[in-house]
Amino acid sequence: MAHASSSASATADAALRALKGRDLLTLRDLTPAEFAGLIERARLMKTDPRGFSAALSGRTLAMIFEKPSLRTRVTFDVAMYQLGGHAIYLSPSEIRMGQRESVHDVAKNLERMVQGIMIRTFAQEMADELARAAGIPVINALTDFSHPCQGLADYLTMRESKGELQGLRVAYVGDGNNVVHSLAHGAALAGAHLLVATPPGYEPSAEVVTWAREHGAAITQTADPREAVRHADVVYTDTWTSMGQEAEADARRRVFAPFQVNDELFTLAKPDAVFMHCLPAHRGEEVTDSVIDSSRSIVFDQAENRLHVQKAVLAALMA
Repeated sequence: MAHASSSASATADAALRALKGRDLLTLRDLTPAEFAGLIERARLMKTDPRGFSAALSGRTLAMIFEKPSLRTRVTFDVAMYQLGGHAIYLSPSEIRMGQRESVHDVAKNLERMVQGIMIRTFAQEMADELARAAGIPVINALTDFSHPCQGLADYLTMRESKGELQGLRVAYVGDGNNVVHSLAHGAALAGAHLLVATPPGYEPSAEVVTWAREHGAAITQTADPREAVRHADVVYTDTWTSMGQEAEADARRRVFAPFQVNDELFTLAKPDAVFMHCLPAHRGEEVTDSVIDSSRSIVFDQAENRLHVQKAVLAALMA
């Protein structure tokens, strides 16, 4: 077993060397080997955190937040600390990119002062533009299009729970948003089968689904949550109303009501299926207390794993 673990670590090392200095804007930026390497490195960092305590000594991450956060703020900040580095929180009022100062100029200033930039914003184009202008790594910590660090944490959590990602049946029920986009990208990289149930008109991006299928993912789309969940290994949902969609909240509650993950729906999955949610959860809407608080819920494992995958990403890109 020790030999197998050592071999996996060596394979991860080889894959991750190519990531130094690069950006992570979507999971499409990764090869399957790099994706697997980051998950393996995160697993190792989780089990042996002291072995990486000086990985980013003397390095600083600028954290640009245009959306509020609990998990992203805490995990990136703690990750830099545990890697021996430092993080600087920059609030929307401090920068106002594109208003007070251009995205280009923000990037050019920060590249002279820090060794990496994390951005949590609305438009994917904002993160992409920042990455084009900056001569240092840029990490997407959430846009309306993509949530790559969450996707990595999700697949690490699935690996911990189920052992093997290849062929895993992952049912996603709800809105075709940034989270399901990253799950689809990850399904292609991991060889998982993603079954997506959304109301008509709320499907994930057709371009994302096409890319995932072209890169080896099995993607099944349906408007019937029961069809998606039946015989699933993992049942995943997310909030019905993302940040920036608050005006649609009442309408979305009505449309998505049949897509609630409750005991009746969850029972259709495999007897050992697990429940996942990227949080924050709106209890009584997309999921009931009886499911999210059950012994088969691994939502807080997911939340913790954001810390470990982000440490792996930071060390790979910024070391």
